[in-house]
Amino acid sequence: MKFKESLQIGNMNLRNRIVMPPMDTSKAEDGKPGANLVEYYRARAKGTALIIVEHEYIIPQGIAHNGQLSMSDDSVIPAFKTLTDSVHEEGAKIFAQISHAGAKASDSGMAAVGPSAVAFRNGPVPEELTHDQIKEIIQAFADAAVRVKKAGFDGVEVHAAHGYLLNQFYSPLMNKREDEYSIKTMENRTRIHKEVVQAVRKAVGDDFTVAIRFGACDYLEGGSEIKDIPEAITHLENAGVDIIDVTAGMMGFIRPGHREPGYLKDLGLAAKSVAKLPIILTGGVQTPLDAEKLLTEKACDLVGVGRAMLKDANWTTKALEFEEE
Repeated sequence: MKFKESLQIGNMNLRNRIVMPPMDTSKAEDGKPGANLVEYYRARAKGTALIIVEHEYIIPQGIAHNGQLSMSDDSVIPAFKTLTDSVHEEGAKIFAQISHAGAKASDSGMAAVGPSAVAFRNGPVPEELTHDQIKEIIQAFADAAVRVKKAGFDGVEVHAAHGYLLNQFYSPLMNKREDEYSIKTMENRTRIHKEVVQAVRKAVGDDFTVAIRFGACDYLEGGSEIKDIPEAITHLENAGVDIIDVTAGMMGFIRPGHREPGYLKDLGLAAKSVAKLPIILTGGVQTPLDAEKLLTEKACDLVGVGRAMLKDANWTTKALEFEEE
């Protein structure tokens, strides 16, 4: 079965097509993974090809909530090294996901910032980022990626989805700028994505895997649309990523009215229509056959198994024993 096949990406070999996507637990201990979180990921690494750890804030101003992991200073590196070692002992690869919450930020004690002075839902109105502040945030992503590499991860995923800062720049709902970061062209809409990816790539080198989680559709009136995806994917590929992890945008991981297996399949199909790089897709997968269907229908190259793996740490090992009759 296709989900059992290996996949070579650069110098990294994934033993199958099953990915544990980043799912927030809010169980960080002073921004670090403690023993319980290490064991949580180790258990789900058994058989799984790739673990993507829940997002870590790159600077305190970008923290999304209490209990979030941090990649904002070097003090966290030893704790993350314990985590990466434990996952590697189970034969899986492991990525860190780095993020800035932008207008969604809370619990930082600092003013929220965003592409424009537009509130996220009913939150506070953020301060519009200046060009100098944007440059500082881009550098913070690069600095965090260096810590990711030092901590023994196999790659880094830039979080540009689920209503966080980079997604806010992409979405017409949040971005009202009139400068080179406006939504007037796809070049502008994805400019900060490309600048972050390029800064990260320069910081970690060509031998380290760089992915991006792309919030491809808002599923809200006036927001980003599926028809935008092919052009956006081309821009992201040209930025220098190795993998694109496609998901929803300002609605988070939700598609209103849909919870069926593969409920974000349309996003994957739109991305795969032009993509030259591997595509990860998550959403509603419960069984091995759900995963197999997404792969055979060419909606993705790697399948994220979220809530099912959250409920059952042995999901992957059971799936690998499955044989279709």
